[in-house]
Amino acid sequence: MANDHLLKAVDDLGRVTLTLNRPAQHNVFDDQLINTLTTTLKDLNADPQVRVVCLRGAGRSFSAGADLNWMRRMAEYTQAENLADAMALAELMQTLNTLAKPTLALVQGAAFGGGVGLVAACDLVLATPQASFCLSEVKLGLIPAVISPYVIAAIGARAARRYFLTAEGFDADRARQLGLVHEVVATAALDHRADLLTRQLLANGPQALAAAKQLVADVAGRPIDAELLADTAQRIANLRASDEGREGLGAFLAKRPPAWLKG
Repeated sequence: MANDHLLKAVDDLGRVTLTLNRPAQHNVFDDQLINTLTTTLKDLNADPQVRVVCLRGAGRSFSAGADLNWMRRMAEYTQAENLADAMALAELMQTLNTLAKPTLALVQGAAFGGGVGLVAACDLVLATPQASFCLSEVKLGLIPAVISPYVIAAIGARAARRYFLTAEGFDADRARQLGLVHEVVATAALDHRADLLTRQLLANGPQALAAAKQLVADVAGRPIDAELLADTAQRIANLRASDEGREGLGAFLAKRPPAWLKG
């Protein structure tokens, strides 16, 4: 357990599940939870025994975004204090987005504001039909600034124009159409589907998974030119020569499980 507001569970698959645990408050987060979640994610990233990280919320909501008491405190902050506060949230989002482990979000209810940012920063997202989403910041005279790089990467600039400006909510099916959610799964089947995806991920080389995540981040949006060709060729050459690459290819040719699947 990281603390009462963030639960940590480890299973025999090598998966760590982090549960936002303020169900009565719809799992809103404040500066303390942001710090705890950031620190926990960094620790998991450094642990070679951790293969997959799953993020979910307790109760009816995934996360309704910022805590109202935290927002009241923000109103009294100086500009320097507000900047430091925003940078802490930016660090959380970037830590989650760049985690070397595959990340899986399970969204069973409302994800508003920063909660949408957490969803967008994860690699795979499953949502139930009861899930709902809203980027409601402009209703408060604010903007979804810190989460915008991840949300725009997920849903595209055109859709972001609409949902950033209107602050209208949308359901799980619409979230899937936009690219924020990968699959809509019945509530009763959510955990089973998450287990299947986890096993799918665990069948793959840990270093290759990290490299594949970095590949997407580095290649997206770049022009296909000589520099990119050289970069991608170098990456695959490095992995072919690595211990994991040699083991994976050797296992495939020998028709045996690779070392990372043994046991």
